[in-house]
Amino acid sequence: MKLYFEDLEVGEIETPDGEAPYFEYADAWLADVDAFPLSSTMPKSEKRHGWRTLAPWLINLLPENSDDLKAIARNLDVPSEDVLALLERVGRDTSGAISFAQRGERGADVIPVNGEGDLVRIIEELPAKPFLAGDEGVSMSLAGVQTKLAVRVSEDGCLGIPINGAASSHILKPDSPRLAGGVQNEALCLTLARLCGIEAPEVTTGRAGERTYLLVTRYDRVMSGKDLRRTHQEDFCQALGYPPSAKYQHGAGYKGKKVKFRDMMDRLRALNPSEAETLWDRMVFNVLCCNTDAHAKNYSIHIFGDAYEMTPIYDVMCAEAWPGITPYLAFDVDSQRKWRDIEGRHWAREARACGFAARFGPESAGNMARRILSNLDEAVALVRDMPAGEHAMLGEFQGAIRGCCDHTLKVLNRYDGKV
Repeated sequence: MKLYFEDLEVGEIETPDGEAPYFEYADAWLADVDAFPLSSTMPKSEKRHGWRTLAPWLINLLPENSDDLKAIARNLDVPSEDVLALLERVGRDTSGAISFAQRGERGADVIPVNGEGDLVRIIEELPAKPFLAGDEGVSMSLAGVQTKLAVRVSEDGCLGIPINGAASSHILKPDSPRLAGGVQNEALCLTLARLCGIEAPEVTTGRAGERTYLLVTRYDRVMSGKDLRRTHQEDFCQALGYPPSAKYQHGAGYKGKKVKFRDMMDRLRALNPSEAETLWDRMVFNVLCCNTDAHAKNYSIHIFGDAYEMTPIYDVMCAEAWPGITPYLAFDVDSQRKWRDIEGRHWAREARACGFAARFGPESAGNMARRILSNLDEAVALVRDMPAGEHAMLGEFQGAIRGCCDHTLKVLNRYDGKV
């Protein structure tokens, strides 16, 4: 199976009889000075990469929800455990810049979404037909657990479903009955991040009948003239060579070594040490927004040629206001798993473990808490003005974030500087 960046061949996955598959870069790709590696774990300095390295990168491009995978496999009539067969069918528009089996296109070939009723129908179909797998011409895959759909938004704001290898411009996330106000929640957190000076994708909300949805601009797509171009990225599970099941520090779904935040920091420092503080700030923001789902797949790295830098922050939601959601953070801060238990010394120890001066930890947490508090009211007002409008839970999310930041400043004020 050949892999492409738009119309350029990057390389090929070979499957010899009786042997494990491997990936080999195309000679022309290796000779291109602007070419990028498939992954930071598969440098261009080595032409061939074996299955042990290739498999985690591939698996992390597919949805993690087993029901979604089974539904996709059933709709496409391929085995749900056959990663290569799945990506051959749904891999023309994935996270990052790579298209599988067929070239990715720069054009805007779409199936138009004809009005509100059509969008409601598509949203209602998604649980049984994830990513509309099986529809003619549709080939897309997004990682994660949430229900979502890659869409193309035209200059006049019309929605379409990309087909025939066209790139998507936005990700549409429908509301969930399990997480009341989730659309406004994520819109609030990402809007707040932007106001706090953290790079985040542009977001808005929408309404279709009784359903609401979040519309997130893809940061791995960029307009170049009239063309929508793909840019490459990988999440930290891919960058560390871990499967998705290892994304939580204390996750129960994986028996091997699991990712810790300091592992991500060490990996980033090896690739681009100047981005270390950016990653740290993203983690602090996630903690102070009570985002207990900020795992390794919710942090990513942009790959530009041989250069690496952090992508914008994404997938941030305040979990504190919902009953029944875990209070445990995806990664410990030092030894603490709940934000309420984090003291100044824990911020200091975590900072030191990540290669910073100990004092940087509590100082950065305090500064971030003050930035959040000074921008929180404006962020709420902006979300209320978005098309989906108000939600009864929006004030609860605001209160939870305010409570976490107030608590953090209180414990930092009594911090004695000891580590």
